[in-house]
Amino acid sequence: MTINEALRLTAGIFILLSLYLAINYTQDWLWFTAFIAANLILSAFTKFCFMMSVFRKLGFKED
Repeated sequence: MTINEALRLTAGIFILLSLYLAINYTQDWLWFTAFIAANLILSAFTKFCFMMSVFRKLGFKED
C-alpha cells in the first residue's frame, strides 16, 4: 500500500467514524469531520500533510 492509498483510507475511516459518533452520541463530533476536511484542503495548497509524515516513518512506499 502506498502513502496516498493509506492517507485516503485513513481519511475515509475517520470521516465515517466521526459521522457514526455524531449520529449516535453528539453532533459535536462533526467538528472532527470539519477538522479532517480542513487538513485535506490545507495539504492541497501547502503540499504538507502530517499524516503522510507518519506514514513515511512507518515505512509506507511513495508513489
